[in-house]
Amino acid sequence: MKKIVLAGGCFWGVEAYFKRVKGILATRSGYSNGKSEKITYEEVCTGKTGHVEACYLEYDEKILSLRMILNHLFRIIDPTSLNKQGGDIGTQYRTGIYYIEMEDKKIIELYVEDQKKSYSKPIVVEVKKLDKFYDAEEFHQGYLEKNPSGYCHINFLLLKDEERQEPLKNKLTFEDKS
Repeated sequence: MKKIVLAGGCFWGVEAYFKRVKGILATRSGYSNGKSEKITYEEVCTGKTGHVEACYLEYDEKILSLRMILNHLFRIIDPTSLNKQGGDIGTQYRTGIYYIEMEDKKIIELYVEDQKKSYSKPIVVEVKKLDKFYDAEEFHQGYLEKNPSGYCHINFLLLKDEERQEPLKNKLTFEDKS
């Protein structure tokens, strides 16, 4: 089992999307790489803490490679948009890839470098070692499962049928939105 933390705008959609990806074993929404500890959603939303809304992923590398995870991330974000995804605006909504193992850094850097050819504007996705990760409040965990009509900037129809897995133990109960 391997781990990575991804940021792609509001963590509700990032978590919901990756729960559906074959090879993902666990997800958690939270706050990453900010200045303070014991952080709350309200504090993160001020933009003063430096935290990013992020999703912690555990995955089976025999089923899903890091490069495939990065393909999924770039599929659901605009990597050229600074501090904005969908209707979410602010530094807490920046995009990022936060590695835990140093061996992943090179894979991530090469992937981002390869992606530059596909975009006319600069890629602004942060690539950094994970400094801190704090679980978001329980209210935010599996938010779109609990609130099926909640806002989400991600189009779940981008996930191909062959990439889908059975729902994780905390069963998905909402319909895909496009």
